[in-house]
Amino acid sequence: MKVPQRIKPLIEDGLVDKVLGSLMSGKEAQVFLVRCGNETRCAKVYKDVAKRSFKNAVQYQEGRKIRNSRRQRAMEKRSKFGRDQQEDVWQRAEVDALYTLADAGVRVPKAYGFFDGVLLMELITDGEGGVAPRLNDITMSAAQAVKDHATVMIYVLRMLCVGMVHGDLSEFNVLQDETGPVIIDFPQVVNASGNNNAKSMLQRDVRNITQYYAQYAPELAGSHYAEEMWELHEKSELDPDLKLTGKFKFSTKAADVDSVLHLIDMAYEEEMARQDRMQNG
Repeated sequence: MKVPQRIKPLIEDGLVDKVLGSLMSGKEAQVFLVRCGNETRCAKVYKDVAKRSFKNAVQYQEGRKIRNSRRQRAMEKRSKFGRDQQEDVWQRAEVDALYTLADAGVRVPKAYGFFDGVLLMELITDGEGGVAPRLNDITMSAAQAVKDHATVMIYVLRMLCVGMVHGDLSEFNVLQDETGPVIIDFPQVVNASGNNNAKSMLQRDVRNITQYYAQYAPELAGSHYAEEMWELHEKSELDPDLKLTGKFKFSTKAADVDSVLHLIDMAYEEEMARQDRMQNG
């Protein structure tokens, strides 16, 4: 196949030997299978901002820490340099998250480096050496659903322990290899402490993934892991090895109408995005 323009420098530098084919195209990037020595890996090529269809990027970036003050000022002024830096920060968020989460005990693809808009990472495979399927493409028993849901909740907990919320978690970005779930796609990862939308995004993430597993194990639908985790987060009582219960006692105080409306809006946006993903594969 024709070598994508952004992958050519990686071939010239000896980081990639050959492009084997396109694996998938998403809203923010296209993923290619590449040969690196004796291994087959993934090369995630991020789309230019003008071609990217990911909605509401600003609300995801709120609270992300920028160490370089010059870069931060430029981003705030929205100069050309600032816009370029904003795009670089958006893209680098994923590789930074992969390194951090792997160290935190979350199963994610191993990152091999980020090179000018291209993320080289591990190819997750099934038990026969083929590309691992997304949850959306498989079925499972009730017992497997309960087990894997508990595993994903542990991963969400460990993410929150290092200050992160996935922000777009669903059956479309969890892979299933021979040992269990592997979470993918992190360019929209949210700063749990610095983003005003973090709680509602955590609730949406947990709701989406729970709804998927609940179709096989309906008893999961009544769990409240997001609320349980967030309360502990606010009390600074999170622990990566905490035994979650999925139970939560809700306040009897009057509801915060603005927050409820915000959750409804987010749920609507997520459903529209879900339908779009199903239509476009």
